[in-house]
Amino acid sequence: MDAVRIDKWLWAARFYKTRSLARQVVQAGKVSVDGQRCKPSKTITIGQIVKAPRGHDIYEVEVLGLSENRLSAPLAQELYRETADSIARREKEAELRKMNALYNPHPDHKPDKKERRELIKFKNR
Repeated sequence: MDAVRIDKWLWAARFYKTRSLARQVVQAGKVSVDGQRCKPSKTITIGQIVKAPRGHDIYEVEVLGLSENRLSAPLAQELYRETADSIARREKEAELRKMNALYNPHPDHKPDKKERRELIKFKNR
């Protein structure tokens, strides 16, 4: 096998839980291959660079192997290698998210019915 559809590869490499979800992300223009946005039918080969969002992060990986079938997690990780820039960027963004979480209020308890009504009144002013 020398080429695989990008949506199948993303699913097989366990970037997305279902193939239809992988297809939707590619169709939305969020995935790029070698810096170019692509369609779900785009075929990829070994050595290409793929940028794909996963959760809050954007992964930039080099394709090391091809598969049309979903593999176990350890085998799926052998299909790609994340670039050093991508790792550094993800770690920096994770640190920023952690720091930002410190500024968010964390109440001691869940608001009761009266407090919820007061919050709704306050928000709708």
